[in-house]
Amino acid sequence: MNLLDKIIGAFSPRAGAERQYYRQLIDTRSHYDAAASGRLQSQWTVHNEPAEFENEFDRDIIRARARDLERNSDIENAALRSYRRNIPGAGIHLRPLPPTQKQTKQLSELWQKWIKAKNCDVTGTQSLPEMFRMLIQRKIVDGGILVIKRYTKYGIIPFQLQCLEVDVLDNSQMVPHTEGNRVIGGVEVNSFGRPEGYWIKQVQPDGFGVAPSIYLEAKDVIYYFTKHRPTQVREISDMAPTITRVKDVDEYMNAETVKEKIAASLAVFIKKTNPATGTYGRNGTSGPQVMYQGKRIVPGMIMEMNPGDEAQFLEPKSTGTDATSFVKLNQRMISAGQGLSYEATTRDMSGTNYSSARQGLIEDDLTYDEEREGFIKAFLDEVYETFVISAWLSGKFDAPDFWENKDKYFEHQWVMNPKRWIDPSKESSATKTALQTGQKTFQQVCAENGRDWKAVIDEFAEAQKYGETKGINLAQIIFGKDIEELEQETESEPPVDGDKSSENDGGEENKDGKENGNGEESGSGSSDESKGSDGEESSGQE
Repeated sequence: MNLLDKIIGAFSPRAGAERQYYRQLIDTRSHYDAAASGRLQSQWTVHNEPAEFENEFDRDIIRARARDLERNSDIENAALRSYRRNIPGAGIHLRPLPPTQKQTKQLSELWQKWIKAKNCDVTGTQSLPEMFRMLIQRKIVDGGILVIKRYTKYGIIPFQLQCLEVDVLDNSQMVPHTEGNRVIGGVEVNSFGRPEGYWIKQVQPDGFGVAPSIYLEAKDVIYYFTKHRPTQVREISDMAPTITRVKDVDEYMNAETVKEKIAASLAVFIKKTNPATGTYGRNGTSGPQVMYQGKRIVPGMIMEMNPGDEAQFLEPKSTGTDATSFVKLNQRMISAGQGLSYEATTRDMSGTNYSSARQGLIEDDLTYDEEREGFIKAFLDEVYETFVISAWLSGKFDAPDFWENKDKYFEHQWVMNPKRWIDPSKESSATKTALQTGQKTFQQVCAENGRDWKAVIDEFAEAQKYGETKGINLAQIIFGKDIEELEQETESEPPVDGDKSSENDGGEENKDGKENGNGEESGSGSSDESKGSDGEESSGQE
């Protein structure tokens, strides 16, 4: 009943009742079953409101409940650990791609030093890989996290990161920093809804020492969260769809545990034929009486009972509920609600074979890839660009034309550590076939295994050269053929359509005289500059 109906009903109950009757009649005749308001849907109350209007009243309580499950629920932690293991994985490796190999080596070595806790974290307590895993978990549980760019003097370059929970956003702030803007949940946005700044509460780690909120410009803040609706400004916990089910399963398991403990505790009853038996009187016994209070049944015990006493063992009746099936069903639904398979969150592989395990792994990888892409674009890329700028400003990176051509110095790739194979024989055979048929390139295969393809070639060449000094032919051992035979076979094979490996072959200089067909610098650059001091391309690792 809307406001108009209430007003009409106050002055004319009959008219109000008629309006309500006909309104219900229209609703029950809906063209869509999903929109019907009959008996089965009468308790289904819904509203269409902007995202922030819906979220602002529920955000804090959902986050608090999600954190409670994070602390106490093994089921929820199983899903969280699955995200932590697979999104950053065993590490995300940096491969800088500046114009020269010398610059590549500078950035790689500097990055390796900077990702240490004392250099990248303002608190000096977390390395960058450790920070990654915390960011992922906070995003799943809290819905998001704030990372502040701090320009300090404590690290090897004047750039460090400060992680803050979303609780520090000041919901009470109403007055914007810039006239014409609006402040929504501590986030100041312009007329287009674009964040221009953040109002941060000054709260000590222990929760005390509250000071007036400060304003930070958006360029100095990385707000990592998933935006689900166009009008959404702030985060909502990714656990929201599964919180209630996780809580229900936890409470059910607690109840089952208590029931079994009680059943196990009530082991035996002593039934007395003559409860009034004593040591005196006509029916009394002259021997000592056995007292049963406080006695426990232990394995292998022999207990003497009083004459006429009978031991009856308790056999609690089951409620008929199959706890295992109930928990498994709910775990499957919880996993599905998080976009993961049952096997990924429970580690229960009893019902899988190679095909089903492979299919489940592929689907899980799609979920991890989605989260990883958002993580890289929202956080890693932003951090790396600021890192390069700070490295140049501090004189640790040589680039004479940096400000004029920043984009080419920002070029980079992120390479993941390889995944563990379910069946190495099948996986390696499929990779070999993909290479031979042109479905994959050597670069793709190396990237899937977390390796830089140039570094792989350099390492093999180094090993082959060293083997020759020891009289060992590695090519014969690995391929079963000599290098000469492999080269002859390669020359005799027809080129694959679209193969551009022969272009610029021999290191011919291109039109701008800077790079050859392999993407390496040629022409006027020295050999030391094109290869680095050790002849290998370095790659950073987070």
